[in-house]
Amino acid sequence: MYRTLQLIFAMLLAITVSAQTQPDIVFKTNGEQLSGKVTAINDADIRFRYTGETLDYTIKKSDIQKIRFASGREEVFNQPAIVNGAAATENSGDAAPAGDPHNKVAILPFSFIKDGHPQPDEAGQEVQNEIYNMLSKHAGVYEILQPRRTIVMLNKAGVTKDTYMNFTMDEICKKLGVEYILTGSISVNSTTVTSTGTSSYNDKTKNEDDKKKNSGTSSSYSTAKQNYKTVVDMKIYNDKGTSIYNQNRQAFWNDQDSYKSTVEYLLKRCPLYRK
Repeated sequence: MYRTLQLIFAMLLAITVSAQTQPDIVFKTNGEQLSGKVTAINDADIRFRYTGETLDYTIKKSDIQKIRFASGREEVFNQPAIVNGAAATENSGDAAPAGDPHNKVAILPFSFIKDGHPQPDEAGQEVQNEIYNMLSKHAGVYEILQPRRTIVMLNKAGVTKDTYMNFTMDEICKKLGVEYILTGSISVNSTTVTSTGTSSYNDKTKNEDDKKKNSGTSSSYSTAKQNYKTVVDMKIYNDKGTSIYNQNRQAFWNDQDSYKSTVEYLLKRCPLYRK
């Protein structure tokens, strides 16, 4: 009897430990899945904490399809839309992603031109990631789409670098399921070359037949630095196609990466930035 109770206790303990190590999964209506811990469920939203973090995020119930708790129980909030008898997905033509676009922001890859030549896509995507990292820390009530997800959704909707100009900003907002789009360009052009140099003389004195003779060596060192003129253009559109922010600024510094501080300067003054 005692051994049986021990076995039952061990099984219950194993189930409890297993449940504690399994995360809650939040399935959003736009197809995104969040892994972590649901800390509270309110009338209009839930509180969610990512695995390994301590900050709670607020997610509207209207943006949630269902929650699969660590215990295995599921709670459904919104059924997926039905198209011709099948659940709608992001691949269903021009249909906008499900969910409320209010306060959602997508950052498009920037156009990056150096000395009049368009740079590879990776250069514009790097700027996109840098802006995401800056803005997501000061987003306030805004939800910033992850850059990779934005690119995937654009590709699925047929919005590529070659077809980008065939769509209006309100159409792109609809395809991404967002209220705002942040886009822009960076232009870097070589200008002057700054040369700097130093020289030195080493004087040596030696005695030879009680006569002093002087001898010495001289050396010089010079460097050349390429200077650049950088201009950053940044725009924000809403889902009506209206431009709510349109600024460009020339970088104060003349090094090749001076666009980074200029991007930060413009971001801090845009209507989406919260201190």
